[in-house]
Amino acid sequence: MSMLAADPELIRIGNCSGFYGDRLSAMREMLEGGQLDVLTGDYLAELTMLILGRDRMKDPSLGYAKTFVRQIEDCLGLALERNVQIVTNAGGLNPAGLAEKLRKVAADLGLDAKVAHVEGDDLLSRAGELGLGSPLTANAYLGAWGIVECLNAGADIVVTGRVTDASVIVGPAAAHFGWGRTDYDRLAGAVVAGHVIECSTQATGGNFAFFTELADLGRPGFPIAEVRRDGSSVITKHQGTGGAVTVDTVAAQLMYEIQGARYAGPDVTTRLDSIELTREGPDRVLISGVTGEAPPPRLKVSLNTLGGFRNEMEFVLTGLDIEAKAELAQRQLESWLPVRPAELTWTLARLDRPDAETEEQASALLRCVVRDPDPNKVGRSFSNVAVELALASYPGTSFTSLPGNGSPYGVYTPGFVDAAEVPHAAVLPQGTRVDIAPASDTLELAEVAEPELPQPLPTNDTRRAPLGTIALARSGDKGGNANIGVWVRTDEQWRWLAHMLTVERIKQLLPEAAPLTVTRHVLPNLRAVNFIIEGLLGQGVAYQARFDPQAKGLGEWLRSRHVDIPLELL
Repeated sequence: MSMLAADPELIRIGNCSGFYGDRLSAMREMLEGGQLDVLTGDYLAELTMLILGRDRMKDPSLGYAKTFVRQIEDCLGLALERNVQIVTNAGGLNPAGLAEKLRKVAADLGLDAKVAHVEGDDLLSRAGELGLGSPLTANAYLGAWGIVECLNAGADIVVTGRVTDASVIVGPAAAHFGWGRTDYDRLAGAVVAGHVIECSTQATGGNFAFFTELADLGRPGFPIAEVRRDGSSVITKHQGTGGAVTVDTVAAQLMYEIQGARYAGPDVTTRLDSIELTREGPDRVLISGVTGEAPPPRLKVSLNTLGGFRNEMEFVLTGLDIEAKAELAQRQLESWLPVRPAELTWTLARLDRPDAETEEQASALLRCVVRDPDPNKVGRSFSNVAVELALASYPGTSFTSLPGNGSPYGVYTPGFVDAAEVPHAAVLPQGTRVDIAPASDTLELAEVAEPELPQPLPTNDTRRAPLGTIALARSGDKGGNANIGVWVRTDEQWRWLAHMLTVERIKQLLPEAAPLTVTRHVLPNLRAVNFIIEGLLGQGVAYQARFDPQAKGLGEWLRSRHVDIPLELL
């Protein structure tokens, strides 16, 4: 074990990517902006694995995030000069291939960079025998200990495939402090720090519900976690960069894409109900009090398959009789189709308003989406028929796009395998392969009983107003499920929210959720409730079950709904 930072009690870990397509200049901005010990980047999401899987089908040497290579070409010399280690999951489906590519980049630049990688997450060749079906990609979520081995061996760059998003932060912290496999509270603290910074500028004001309060959101800086030996951390950013780090911007990221109070990972199960957030100064928020438990015995597996082919046509309906126009278009198209696709769904978005001052404000959108395993059934045989209605249907018929062929779509499903079935391994800079044993101490995941709620706030006079007048929210996707985290700032607001925002109320406020299974999880330390809406997103983001396929705006829709709020809270 070798120290990664000069300070034995603290390590500064920055992040420069939250997804494949994030700000390309971020790596240089982070390296030039101030002191760092480690720079991380998260490039993988459920949809990304499908994109990389299609890349690999075309060229087996690909399967990694190509933008990361461009960043290294630009910044490797600077990182080495400043003694900043880089840890990233940009290896995607081919971490060994990316590591080899980076060695070539270093050689072409005349630089001596030690590159290591972590592998073993790719289970595609064994998917059938593991009971995972016949997917396009099958990748287990690995933990941090392969990264630790690589860093302890002196790697300047560590490339991984599918590790948990927080692992690229947990690994450097565990390596620097020499944590053990059962230091669960410390590991859990690093998981929380990692969860906060792995989505880049979402921790510094991006996608923030009360964004109008932030003085400078023109170009938010990327976040930094100053992780301490006891597992606590301070979230901050480089001085002089845009955005802001506040208790609420950190809480917003904590609410993103979580499930219950137990946040399971391959190394530790983190108790989200133990987190305490404290403002330590301008753009500095302390995360403390985090506790952890042994991880579950099984690892989650990301499975992507090609579900078939998809196409859509969107009709513009203007002026009067919108419902009747939609009914006519739907009846005509379905009766004119030579063959009905396996799936055919209609959505009418009533964006129109009466007596509108512009034509656009007088118009609604009628969308028809078709899916089928046979591309011919959703290609021109569908879209051409829609266009044939142009002179034969409702008055003012028009479309938002030209007819075209269908395109393939993906289906995401989670799977689970025993950790012992996954050959987690670190391949060190000199080529030595070190096998990483699965956790020997495990604990089956169980729901946390709902904690005692605060005393209800006596409600006398109320005013009907948007929930978002006092409540913040953040929403996201986990496969076909959506989550919405909602929180408030004061104890009095919490006394009201905890009792008002029930599962039944969510179904009333969000009618799309009414027929679905919704569960609520209470996090009193954060004055927050988190809701899981099962199946709202169909079979995952690539399936595009709704116009917001990743539920990014779901929380903002909820905040816009009107409820009766006690006057004293307003």
